[in-house]
Amino acid sequence: MRRLYLAGGITCVGLGAIGAALPLMPTVPFLLLAAFCFARSNPEWEQRLLNHPQWGAQLRDWRERKAISRRAKIGAIGAMVVGGLVTWMTLGPPWYYVSIAVVLICGSWIATRNE
Repeated sequence: MRRLYLAGGITCVGLGAIGAALPLMPTVPFLLLAAFCFARSNPEWEQRLLNHPQWGAQLRDWRERKAISRRAKIGAIGAMVVGGLVTWMTLGPPWYYVSIAVVLICGSWIATRNE
């Protein structure tokens, strides 16, 4: 079971790294999953994630207080809106309705979290 958690953690770190470069793909949720997996397979790697200079504070805030900083909220919702606009300009209907739904559902959930 430990190997499965380790593989899941490594996969989630990879997906989080991709998400750091792509506007529609999230970063922190994958890193949260990676920290969860590493806590069960390799606690040293979990600590490296929690102590990371860029992402560690967000991971610790979520773990300790279920909080998302205002800057992160604005960035996440802004990236979803940009993705929705790109979908609207490139794919058109009915596909941009999916983007609108993501912005409305996920964006409202993000906006209502603690700061």
